[in-house]
Amino acid sequence: MPAAMLPYACVLVLLGGYNSNHMHGLNVDYFTCVTSFCTNNGTFSLLPGERTRIRCNWRLLDTRSVSQTLTCNYSPQGSARMLEAAGMAGAGRLRWEPRCQQLLPSRAPVTALLPPRLDGPWISTGCEVRPGPEFLTRSYTFYPNRLFRAYQFFYRDPSCSEPAYSLLIKGRVRLRRASWVTRGATEADYHLHKVGVVFHSRRALLDVAGRLDHSKAGRDCAHRLPLARAWLPGALYELLGAGAERDCAAALGFTMHELSLVRVQRRLQPEPRAAPRLVEELYLGDIHTDRAERRHYRPTGYQRPLQSALHHAHPCPACSLIARSDEHHPPVLPPQAALPLRLGGRWVSPGCEVHPAVLFLTRLFTFHGHNRSWEGYYHHFSDPTCRQPTFTVYAAGHYTKGTPSVKVRGGTELVFQVTRARVTPMDQVTTAMLNFSEPSSCGGPGAWALGAERDITATNGCLPLGIRLPHVEYELLRMERDPLGQSLLFIGQRPTDGSSPDTPEKRPTSYQAPLVLCDSVAWGFSLQHGDRLQTPVRGGTPCPHVAPLPVLLLVLRPAFLQWL
Repeated sequence: MPAAMLPYACVLVLLGGYNSNHMHGLNVDYFTCVTSFCTNNGTFSLLPGERTRIRCNWRLLDTRSVSQTLTCNYSPQGSARMLEAAGMAGAGRLRWEPRCQQLLPSRAPVTALLPPRLDGPWISTGCEVRPGPEFLTRSYTFYPNRLFRAYQFFYRDPSCSEPAYSLLIKGRVRLRRASWVTRGATEADYHLHKVGVVFHSRRALLDVAGRLDHSKAGRDCAHRLPLARAWLPGALYELLGAGAERDCAAALGFTMHELSLVRVQRRLQPEPRAAPRLVEELYLGDIHTDRAERRHYRPTGYQRPLQSALHHAHPCPACSLIARSDEHHPPVLPPQAALPLRLGGRWVSPGCEVHPAVLFLTRLFTFHGHNRSWEGYYHHFSDPTCRQPTFTVYAAGHYTKGTPSVKVRGGTELVFQVTRARVTPMDQVTTAMLNFSEPSSCGGPGAWALGAERDITATNGCLPLGIRLPHVEYELLRMERDPLGQSLLFIGQRPTDGSSPDTPEKRPTSYQAPLVLCDSVAWGFSLQHGDRLQTPVRGGTPCPHVAPLPVLLLVLRPAFLQWL
């Protein structure tokens, strides 16, 4: 069964103990929190390891015959205790969120550095996929005098083991102010001094020359590149700089607008039998999915983060290869065997996701392989740490059998159908907006209430939120394993302009941030058999608790917000 809201309970997992229990609240003084959630109108959350004084209050939907129990049990790990305060009301039904027994390493506390500190080397942790598709790795170094040197290594394959060409970019970057558009980000200006290209094969030279536009500037730049028969391995050709007569980087559609939006985060990676390891991440602006728009687009979301070459996650087989590379010696990553796409089980965002159009969310999907059905929760938030929920969407439908993608090597093409959906407003603004809308446009007659879920299938979606039903999307999926053996699911990147991939021509050519395999079966409580938790049949990482958020297949384009 899909996860549902818990109207009458507040659950904490703590390192420590508790001091008191109250009828309408739970006081917990200065504990280290492993995970927590409290639902209904009095929500709160803590990051793992955070020490704070918290007070959890909630209001019961039915105050008749209220009784509460307090239990404290040891977890399988031995040191964590489950503190559970549950209130049950007369004839009311008690529905539970899934209880996850531990958090993923990536759910460790995250600290944003404001203003961000860019100094030092930053590298990709693996092969990246940009819209196009373009397969690349990156290595950027920022200096105390605001100068930077960036390498972008492009490849012919999704494993980044067949180098095509390398770009050397030099310039200056200046941090300006906190972004007024994307909360938690810093805006920056940059100026390019030099852009050079090194071709690693004749084929790469022909491919790049073919991308030059047909303007006079494009034709002039084509003459600056060598003929295929005159190609010299290792030769650097200037696209922009003192020796270039014109900006041929612009004629190729190249920009570094990713430097105009910056965020630096720190977190601790738990280490077995050792102290936690510091990991620093650099988030740079997203790349427009339409190549023709990249010259004019200013980012509102992020790419896959770079990590500090000095403080990166372990293990990272690609990190040392990328860190010691240059334009003449591109990193050659080990080829990876393609994993077959076997959809099944639950997949969840490992952290708060930031998408273009200022969208903060987490996603939780369940795939049922036996009948090719899926269901998903999308939790939307108003802040970059995903602590201030605005609304939740539940969606469900079916998907087709996948076929290997011809355009994006390593990807699988599917068609998803969205046939049912429900919406839960989680703040006063969203609740008021839905109540001001025409009843026939979202959910039908009746008032919307904070924290109360309503079905929007009968009204063919929800016009104020831009959701329409039924809906079809042409999707691209890929499965990988990270160096720790954790299964990852990549779902196609939404169009930057907010439209939907509802035709084969608009099918994605790149991916969103990966989801991690939670369990191969859904967790839930059986009301007929008491508080007995279903056990997963086979492997998978225990689910971290995340607020279920928007799903991959919705067209959400309200006047004040765009969904991907």
